[in-house]
Amino acid sequence: MATGAVSAPSSTVTPAGPLGTAAYQAELTRIDQVLAITSQRLTRVRAAEGLSAAMTALAQSLNTIGIRLAALTVTSRLSAVHELLQERIGVAASRLTSSAGQTEDDARCGGAPYTAQKVQRQLRADLGTALDQLARLNLRFGTTLPDPGPAPKDERPANGEILLRRGADGMGRLKITNGMAKDVAISIVADGRPPSSPQIMIYLQATKSTTVNQIGGAYRLYFKSGSDWDATHHKFRAGCTFKKFDQTFTKNQGWQVNLQPRPGGNADTTEVEAY
Repeated sequence: MATGAVSAPSSTVTPAGPLGTAAYQAELTRIDQVLAITSQRLTRVRAAEGLSAAMTALAQSLNTIGIRLAALTVTSRLSAVHELLQERIGVAASRLTSSAGQTEDDARCGGAPYTAQKVQRQLRADLGTALDQLARLNLRFGTTLPDPGPAPKDERPANGEILLRRGADGMGRLKITNGMAKDVAISIVADGRPPSSPQIMIYLQATKSTTVNQIGGAYRLYFKSGSDWDATHHKFRAGCTFKKFDQTFTKNQGWQVNLQPRPGGNADTTEVEAY
């Protein structure tokens, strides 16, 4: 998707300075209208690629705005907040540019609309100190920024929590150690079934262990890792990876697995498609 050219603020002639409060507010209002064009795109994305393109366009717009602000001269009363606004706009543009790739990856597992809301909150946070200081001087800026509301509450399950269990019980037992720095969701899948239809799914926090009992029949072991757990859809919404153990685990036996690769390990894993 092409991002398109970003228009400069409607007034291309730098006003004579130093600008007082009223003249500076007029400039901020014009700049806000430019910001609205690209910032509102974040509310309409429905695909990972669209989110990356929207972030790139917004970063370009912020850089254009930064250049415009740098050309202004303001009164001494406004100089501190004027410099702060330029700094925070630069921070926001830099973050959008540097995080676009990872954010696109996160959108593929967490969903583009949800991930776009995280970008909107981060944009507000990056500009927040400048917006607060402007407000104290009765100046308005950022009024066009999308407001996704507060972030959802942390839904991280307890270590060893059984997320779902279905099918017949058996005599199988599995001890799992998560030696990784990320939480994982383990799917115990009856042999021949897809990973999206597990017999048991269990949550394992980073660096912790748990034991699963009463596993029925032969099974395969899949695990997905990441952060920002979605309890409704049983998935991570950021930093996702998806893997499976290559071997089949036979029924009615006790097994131990460590999810951290280490020399001498005898259980190979393979990356798989998201499930």
